[in-house]
Amino acid sequence: MARIVGIGACVADTLISVPRYPAEDTKMRAASTKVAGGGPVATGLVAVSKLGVSAGYIGVLSDDNGGLFLKKDFEKYGVSTDNTEIKGGYRSFTSVIWLSAESTSRTCVFDKGDLPPLSLGEGQLAAIAEADILMVDGNELDAAVEAAKHARKNGTKVLYDCGGLYPNVDRLLAHTDIMIPSEEFAMGHTGENDAESAARRLMELYHPEIVVVTQGKRGGILFDGEKVVSYPIYPAEVVDSNGSGDVFHGAFAAGMAYGFDFEKCCHFSSAVSAIKCMGVGARESVPSFEAVKNYMKENGYEL
Repeated sequence: MARIVGIGACVADTLISVPRYPAEDTKMRAASTKVAGGGPVATGLVAVSKLGVSAGYIGVLSDDNGGLFLKKDFEKYGVSTDNTEIKGGYRSFTSVIWLSAESTSRTCVFDKGDLPPLSLGEGQLAAIAEADILMVDGNELDAAVEAAKHARKNGTKVLYDCGGLYPNVDRLLAHTDIMIPSEEFAMGHTGENDAESAARRLMELYHPEIVVVTQGKRGGILFDGEKVVSYPIYPAEVVDSNGSGDVFHGAFAAGMAYGFDFEKCCHFSSAVSAIKCMGVGARESVPSFEAVKNYMKENGYEL
């Protein structure tokens, strides 16, 4: 049984490292190119597993090269695919991502493919009911809403990685316990002009246990319905920022599984994300629990 399961996007990424973003209609030599697994929940689950907590992916993958790579990649990192269905004749979700050394930012172009939507079976529903946490990211929306309702009915916490402002996400927000939106999502969804006002509005609208607004290089804030607390970023020489938010969410779920309070989960997740940014590849650069513990101690924070 996986303690943390997830439903959401699973993407075969092609990462291209470049000195800087090229001008239109020019050529540039890349520093490196590699294929890696991506997707908010999918990468978050890998982070969970690498941090020492059992994880499982619930979803649909193709039998094309991208899908077979993604399945093997999960297995490589110890994420269970027992509740992942493989379907033939479809095109996988893929993306091409440029990583700029000059700006340390990333630019992504993606193709969602044509896989049919996830339809939850008895085994998948049982896995959700038996888990401690269900992670969702707004993809596979109908299945995610059904899963979130089933999770809460069975005492499984729902953690929503709110990144994309997809249509009808309020359906999923209404069944969320741990709400972690980006600042862009929080302000875009609520119409508020700052992160704190947006966090308060999300709490008022959907009544989760906690709202954590991530603010990139500025760290972020958490709001528990009474007080707002800021958390910092941790020092890092950034090589690859792609997937740092996905890793943050997975680390948050892992921190909850370890029994950390929400503020400690924010610090833990921020540290994990910082270490990840110092290597290329969102999944392979996720550190072990002990490495994070030592890194945080070196930076003045004891777990």
